[in-house]
Amino acid sequence: MEKLTKQQIDNAIRLLKMPPDSKLVTHLNACVHCGLCGESCMYYKTMGDNRFLPARKVELVASLYRKYCTLTGKIVPSLVNARELDEKMAEEMVDMLFGACTMCGRCVKHCSIGVDISYIVHVGRRMLAAMNLVPETLQATVNAALETGNNMAIPTEDFVDTIEWMEEELIEEYGEDARIPLNETDKKVFYTLNPREPKFFPLSISAMAKIFFAAKESWSISTNMYDVTNYGIFNGNNSQAAQIAKRLHDEVLSKKSKVLVLGECGHGTRANRWEAPNYLQQPYNFEVTTVVELINDYIRSGRIKLDKSLNDELVTIHDPCNLVRNGGLLSEIRFTVKNSVSNFIEMNPYGLDNFCCGGGGGQLAMSEYNERRIKIGEIKAEQIRATGAKIVATPCHNCVDQLAQLNHTYKLGVKIKTLAEIVADAIVL
Repeated sequence: MEKLTKQQIDNAIRLLKMPPDSKLVTHLNACVHCGLCGESCMYYKTMGDNRFLPARKVELVASLYRKYCTLTGKIVPSLVNARELDEKMAEEMVDMLFGACTMCGRCVKHCSIGVDISYIVHVGRRMLAAMNLVPETLQATVNAALETGNNMAIPTEDFVDTIEWMEEELIEEYGEDARIPLNETDKKVFYTLNPREPKFFPLSISAMAKIFFAAKESWSISTNMYDVTNYGIFNGNNSQAAQIAKRLHDEVLSKKSKVLVLGECGHGTRANRWEAPNYLQQPYNFEVTTVVELINDYIRSGRIKLDKSLNDELVTIHDPCNLVRNGGLLSEIRFTVKNSVSNFIEMNPYGLDNFCCGGGGGQLAMSEYNERRIKIGEIKAEQIRATGAKIVATPCHNCVDQLAQLNHTYKLGVKIKTLAEIVADAIVL
């Protein structure tokens, strides 16, 4: 690592000092170093190295706070384990806070004190972003979204071609009304996608289009801004996260839609539903919901009819961290799946206690840590194997991608499907 400049260090430390953050100070001082968080963390359980303890990640940020923001740390740093922000420290922070944490929040649920470890990791990432020390591959993903409107830099022509191809197949099977509307105004639903869908999983788009068709929904997709993801929530640059969030916010208004429906993406839901109003410092003046909740409404209201016998293979659910543990959609996901399949089994553990797939926190975007990401994913792979399920359902395309790689690496022999695909397979038209 190149030598840090005084300006870089000042930029990082400023985040610990200004404005005074009572939440940060409270949680930095609350950790009692009991180590109970270790058994909740995939990295520590897999690596068996104390460096990967969640509490050690908290200590990285806390030691800097003590050095630069407390009198004792400034005068007698060794007495309170206060550390300088130098090249060695910055390198350790990058490796541990970016490369060894999915920000899944499982350690937070298991902390005996209730320390918000994910929040502290995010503060540490913000400090690194202020020093321009974000891993290049993660920053490239954010740059692609800022420059092109989607994190995979898919050209508009290619996106439109994919949508038109999927629409042709839908019309051939279901008739002229089975469309995928593009850039239409005054539609009730403004639907968003994870760019992985048009790039790698186009069948999930046609599955959702089939659901909209069956529900007779008024909806459209914008070619200008359809990306539900926001990797600014992971790179620690709130300014860039705000730019991405504002682009989607403004596009919903320009299309005069009433409801922003967030596609199957865990962090995209968190970034747009809860974080974006904070980034933009204003509430939305339109409704925001997830596709999971929308499908639930369709089922409950009778707008779509399902035949569970059409999905007769054994299905289990992988709970995306930002939708279940951090988002509260545990029962909604199960309502959808249990109404769509005839054979279902839970993982152990599941729900709020479920293990992350290993792809969250921006890990999928950081090729520097691919080997580590796949290694910690063995915990999830063995969870899946133990169920005996033939299909793993999950409402998050980042999870789909990670699970697909685990499926290949650990030879699970399962099919990975989104909730839309599960429901579409059960629809009776």
